[in-house]
Amino acid sequence: MTRRLLALACAAATALPAAAWAQDLLTVWRAAAGHDRQLAVARAEHGATQTLREQADALGRPSLSLAVGAGLGAQDTAMRGARFSAPGMGPVDEARFATSVDAGLATRVAVVAQQPLVNAARDAQRAQLRLGADMGDTAWRGAQSELMLRTAERYLALALAEERVRVLGRQLRALEQARDEAHERYRLGSSPITDTHEADAALAGARAQQAAALLEADTRRRVLVDSTGLAGLTARLPAQPLAPVPDAPGWDQAAQADNPRLRLLTEAVAVAEQKLRQQGAAGRATVDLVAQASLDRIAGHGDFGSARNRNLNAMVGVQLNIPIDASGLIGAQEREAVERLGKARAELDLAREEVGQQTRSAWQGLQTGAARIAALQQAQTASRARLDATRLGHEVGDRTLLDVLNAENDHAQTVLALAQARSDQVLTRLKLAALADRLDEEVLAQVNATLAAPASQESLP
Repeated sequence: MTRRLLALACAAATALPAAAWAQDLLTVWRAAAGHDRQLAVARAEHGATQTLREQADALGRPSLSLAVGAGLGAQDTAMRGARFSAPGMGPVDEARFATSVDAGLATRVAVVAQQPLVNAARDAQRAQLRLGADMGDTAWRGAQSELMLRTAERYLALALAEERVRVLGRQLRALEQARDEAHERYRLGSSPITDTHEADAALAGARAQQAAALLEADTRRRVLVDSTGLAGLTARLPAQPLAPVPDAPGWDQAAQADNPRLRLLTEAVAVAEQKLRQQGAAGRATVDLVAQASLDRIAGHGDFGSARNRNLNAMVGVQLNIPIDASGLIGAQEREAVERLGKARAELDLAREEVGQQTRSAWQGLQTGAARIAALQQAQTASRARLDATRLGHEVGDRTLLDVLNAENDHAQTVLALAQARSDQVLTRLKLAALADRLDEEVLAQVNATLAAPASQESLP
């Protein structure tokens, strides 16, 4: 039996990837930061939002445009009451000039340079663009924090699944031994046949549980591999307690001030305010500094024969633009902006309430989690003692085989419950840090320091 157990242990060890002992939470997070598809989408979006500041700056600089046109045109020019003079001729009053082109080639070239001087709507638009860039920064930081938390969740989910496989493997080997002993005792006539049935049933159930645990571990590993690109992943469970955290009011204040979701919604309120300002200024006069030059030409045949006309205009000065009537469009858009602003403020108030509740819940979870871990540690010690006592009692005839099987199962469930509680405590700590925008590699390093050494997970407590 000893040789058989050793062979099974060696087979389990060789089935693990060669790099299984090198991957901790920090290693996995750094791989995910460069490989995760969802973060790649957020990175591209962040890059796009950074151009908004350049767009805002461009709105305050002069614009230069060139217009070139050509087509079929007509022109009829008549002038009366003009004074005409030419070299060698005296002045002629009441002169008349006329020219026409019925259908000719018309061309136009115009260059316009314009610098806004007074334009409240454009100023509001520039403010919106800068706020959009700020929102991009906030969303990018939030995406990194979300990936860090998501990676920790996936890592610990894999660690729990692997721990379940290990615990069920050891339970399975103990049940196989109990089944062999039950059949041997029945053969010798020292135990009833019901013991063999109970042992066979317990062993079949354990095998089904182990198959499900292996499938879950493989699924969890594939999810983490897809996110990190690391092959042969294996994870480690927390084994040491985390450092204590400040009291609840400090976390609540930090979350209200720095929570990424609240910051995004605060910036969204500012954008809505600028949108209202833009709509309110849409009907106001604007002043621009303008420099423009245009050249118009038309050539063809008209009432007086072949004609070719050219007109050159140039101007530098100040241009005043006064909207007259927009048929109620501006007023409707302004009312819409008012309602949008009210909605943004309501969403911010709702989010503040929800973040406050989440922060207090996470902090309380840390306190109750510590008590839960302490209780489960005592339960694990007690279940281990009960299992040993039950095995001894079975050997001397004071306990039945069913008692041993129940004790084996209870101890395995206690071990898994303690592992789950430790993982939940770590995730709660990370969620609390994320709510206050304090989740970074330093916090991950603190969690990483609590992980069990790889070899320590190979023996059941």
